[in-house]
Amino acid sequence: MTERVDFYILKSATARQRWAFACRLTEKAYLRDLRVLILNENIADAQALDELLWTFNERCFVPHDFCVDPKSADPATPVHLTLQLDAAPDADLLVNLAARLPERWDRFARIAEIVDADEERRRLGRERFKAYRDLKLTLETHQLDDNGLAS
Repeated sequence: MTERVDFYILKSATARQRWAFACRLTEKAYLRDLRVLILNENIADAQALDELLWTFNERCFVPHDFCVDPKSADPATPVHLTLQLDAAPDADLLVNLAARLPERWDRFARIAEIVDADEERRRLGRERFKAYRDLKLTLETHQLDDNGLAS
């Protein structure tokens, strides 16, 4: 049962900023012993995020794996990247980097939607916001500054 959906609105339109914020959010959840699943739009995005998770913070390591099917998922790994939710194990937090409403969204206690300043991504983010609102979910919006901090 989904308790809440948080929308993080970035000022930047770059994929790198979106991925960097996803890394910080994932690290924060991991340090709180939450299991995290990151839904990516395509393999190139997933590979870029995978690489960034290794290097974004030299003081912390976020153990993660890329999941292509349920049999390949290591249940001991706290963070999984995937292109399809059916290919990944259950998690406490879904970080949605895809432009679509996630299928089977209700299996996650929390959902984080990261929306950058790209016009098309904003439009699709608004559509997802409306869909979640129509589902009567609790929504929170966080406007972030250029450093990815709440303003």
